[in-house]
Amino acid sequence: MAINNNQQTYKRIVIKVGSSTLTHSEGKLNFSRIDHLLRQMVDEKNKGKEILLVTSGAIGAGMGEIGLQRKPKEIKKQQAAAAIGQSLLMGVYNKVLSEYGEKGAQILLTADDMEDRERYLNAYNTLITLLEYEVIPIINENDTVATSEIEFGDNDTLAAKVAGLIEADLLINLSDVPGLYNQVPEGTNENLEIIHRIDKITPQIEKMAGGKGSKMGTGGMYTKIEAAKIATESGIPMIIGPGYQENIIIDLIEMIERSRNFELGTTFFPREDSLSKRKQWFCFNLSVEGNLVVDKGAEKALLYNGKSLLPGGILEVKGGFKRGDLVQILNQKGQEIGRGLTNYSSEDIKKIKGHHSQEIYDILGYINQEEVLHRDNLVITT
Repeated sequence: MAINNNQQTYKRIVIKVGSSTLTHSEGKLNFSRIDHLLRQMVDEKNKGKEILLVTSGAIGAGMGEIGLQRKPKEIKKQQAAAAIGQSLLMGVYNKVLSEYGEKGAQILLTADDMEDRERYLNAYNTLITLLEYEVIPIINENDTVATSEIEFGDNDTLAAKVAGLIEADLLINLSDVPGLYNQVPEGTNENLEIIHRIDKITPQIEKMAGGKGSKMGTGGMYTKIEAAKIATESGIPMIIGPGYQENIIIDLIEMIERSRNFELGTTFFPREDSLSKRKQWFCFNLSVEGNLVVDKGAEKALLYNGKSLLPGGILEVKGGFKRGDLVQILNQKGQEIGRGLTNYSSEDIKKIKGHHSQEIYDILGYINQEEVLHRDNLVITT
């Protein structure tokens, strides 16, 4: 992100477009809107930006083709709709981009791709190389093979993880809602207002999110808040904006680059102590395999003193996990305060919990490290 004349320039931008923005209410693709959005992306690319598009709409487009009115609940039917719709969607994207002299490249990902460290780095190298070739990567979850166990669940999360992966300067999340309201929209509430700027995602902010999204999409506002957490903790601002509004992409980029008049959408600003790329990977992509409940002393040491987690501060071990797995750290109230990669299995931690680090060898007959969770492999999440 360059600084020029007191104005920030956001060069690498991930733009996520939801199903409800890309399709009509009956599920057919909205060609005029797709054309308008892609034209704006090309305009920004012509200004020197690097643009990556995270797209929903494959299942919705497939539904329209086979006459389904609602998203099917069965995974196999969702996969079939995605197989039909993905080729249709990419055909439209490539046709429109070619009319503006640009090229798009299809990238299909699953949560498993992001969890495996080698595949994660392979995805990074592919995306960076495409940008070097001045091609617009068009990214979607691989719905044709994803199952309920491995799917991202929504492209809001996928977009945030991709933004962290390629170290983007900005994430724009276009939706059928104009931003985050001060309360859940219900009935004819006249006190609704858009919150235009959020510097920290608090529990109160999280409570303002609600709803399950449209019948075409997967994520509601809740998933967008979760995506904003991932983005901002990765040092990336995220904007929720109305995808149906004319020139929305250009206007949002101009708004944040000028850092004034935040009157469009909702902008989430990143935390100053953003996570390293490695910590982003294990914190946001690995599955939590178990929990460690810690005492008040350990909680204080972790939260305020920047310490590692020692066995003496552990009160309880929940779940079964092996060395190197991702575990949650819980306080005595059951609240998550962090997560990290463990140096010991659940069975070994049960034996050494409450003991001094110098006793580990005597108890286990070996020692990996004095810490159960080393600070370098630990992220504070509270």
